[in-house]
Amino acid sequence: MTVGLGIAPGDVLADLRNRYAEPQRRYHTWAHIEALLGWFALRRDHLHDPVAVELAILFHDAVYDPARSDNEAQSARLLEDADLPDVTDDTRLRAIRMIEATAAHGLADNLDENDRSDMAEFLDMDLSILGAAPAVFEGYERAIRDEYAFVPEALFRAARRGILERFLERPTLYFSDWGRDRFEARARSNVAASIAALG
Repeated sequence: MTVGLGIAPGDVLADLRNRYAEPQRRYHTWAHIEALLGWFALRRDHLHDPVAVELAILFHDAVYDPARSDNEAQSARLLEDADLPDVTDDTRLRAIRMIEATAAHGLADNLDENDRSDMAEFLDMDLSILGAAPAVFEGYERAIRDEYAFVPEALFRAARRGILERFLERPTLYFSDWGRDRFEARARSNVAASIAALG
């Protein structure tokens, strides 16, 4: 997958690839970025600032330490400081806001209609795994458990169940019409099954 890689100079892209290859990662790897770039390729013509969405995809998990709670903020900071001479300040700021929104996986306040639409599509791409085929979703759940291998089983089950239950409590898991149409029904089934398996 090469979509989206032209906006990052070679040294920036190399740094990102190295980050996504870190040993603590099982799901949050370059394969996750490639999957989102695949959705991006399908949705590009529907986006108002596609470069901002590309940047958000490339950088949103660039900093990932499962033992920390500020990964999203640190990933946004990495994008803020990145040497991207062909990216406008407005586009960079839009991408930073998208990355910051992944902390709670909710739409940011005070967005205009176009920015809100792009953020919705980006967040839905990021959660597309919840609406994957059941076997793929189960692999994702195992990979998340592996990333948190340092957490005792009972604590992990309780925390993971809480996260998934909060998703199901939403009126919808996805923010765009595209996301809801494509992923919502299967995602709810997958998440419910995972909650049941967690006990």
